[in-house]
Formats: sequence, structure tokens, C-alpha cells
Amino acid sequence: MRVARQLCYLAALVLVLVLGGCGPSAATPSAAVPASTIREATTPATVTSTILPTRARNAKATPSRLLIPAINLDAAVEEVGILSNGAFAGDMATPSRNPWEHVGWYDSGTRPGERGSAVIDGHLDRPGGFPAVFWHLRQLHVDDAVSVVMSNGKKLTFRVTRVAYYPPQAAPLQDIFGNSGGIYLNLITCAGDWIPSQHQTTLRLVVYTVLA
Repeated sequence: MRVARQLCYLAALVLVLVLGGCGPSAATPSAAVPASTIREATTPATVTSTILPTRARNAKATPSRLLIPAINLDAAVEEVGILSNGAFAGDMATPSRNPWEHVGWYDSGTRPGERGSAVIDGHLDRPGGFPAVFWHLRQLHVDDAVSVVMSNGKKLTFRVTRVAYYPPQAAPLQDIFGNSGGIYLNLITCAGDWIPSQHQTTLRLVVYTVLA
């Protein structure tokens, strides 16, 4: 059964191969989220440039909206990267313009539509336990459609291939972030029960999709 979870968010890649935790926060997000807010919002996962794939910025199209008709989701996509300052330098940033309604695409990784594993994550809930953008992600099933509208207007449609739950320490980072065997889009958020002493939930939810 679900206990009172607050501000569940998935941090990204981890040096010790553990997906990061989720934590409560009553902070009001600003356009530029300071390290102190990140500290309250999530138990950060330390990463290094030797693990994270990097991609030079260029004029290629980037994702602008995520559409999932089965759960009535239509969300703006923010580009998120790795924090470079503050106490948590090296942690994956979170959507800052609208943390609860937007999703975050890891912009140093694969772009949707390119070979490899593009990754989009989002909050499960917000302070007080109220639903956030990925609250209904757990309701997806195999073959459900997941679409990304790119900045050039092109719409890419993916199909769900599996929905998986992992303990944080057992999440398969290679499958989620590094599978280059096809054109994939993986969606991640928190799941399970809230563990106050660890400032995170017991599980991570990953929805795997492949280009249709």
C-alpha cells in the first residue's frame, strides 16, 4: 500500500550504479534551482563525466512535448543536464520552470529518434502527496503509445515494450541509459513506499518503449 510520499523524483546515473532517491521538499521552485533546493528535493546521486554520455550541442531538433494518450498526459519537456555548481555538483538537474507538470529529458544523452536510449524522467507527486506529472505512469501497458513532439514539429511515436519496477540498487543502468541496440525512449519515476529514514521510495518505475 502507498504511504505518504512527498516529492518523489528519480536522480540519474550513479557512480556506484545505484539510481538516486526521492525526498520531501516544501521549497518553492524558482527558474534556477539552487543546490539547497536540490538537497531538500531529492537524495542526490553522485555521478562523474566518465559515466555519463555526453553530446555536443548543435542545431538538431530536441523534444518539446511528451504525449501519452492512455493516461491523458500532455507535458512540456525541459532539457536537463548535470549540475555544475554547489554542494551537489555532478548531480542530474530537475525540471525547473514547472517541476510538477513538466518532464525532464537528459540532454547530454540520446535524442528521441536517434539510435540509443533517450531518457525522460518526472515527478510522481508533489509536496503534500498530490499527483504530479508521472502519477499515472504506472497505469501504462505493453503496446500503449508514447509520442514525442520535436522542436521541428516532427512527431515520433513509440510503443511500450515493458513496465518494470526495481529496487534502487538493482536498477539496470545499462538497459535504461545505455542500450544502443535500437531506438528507445525510457521513462522513469519513483514507486513503492516512502522510507523517511532514507529520504527515498522503495522502488523505481521504468517504462521501456521502442520507436514504432
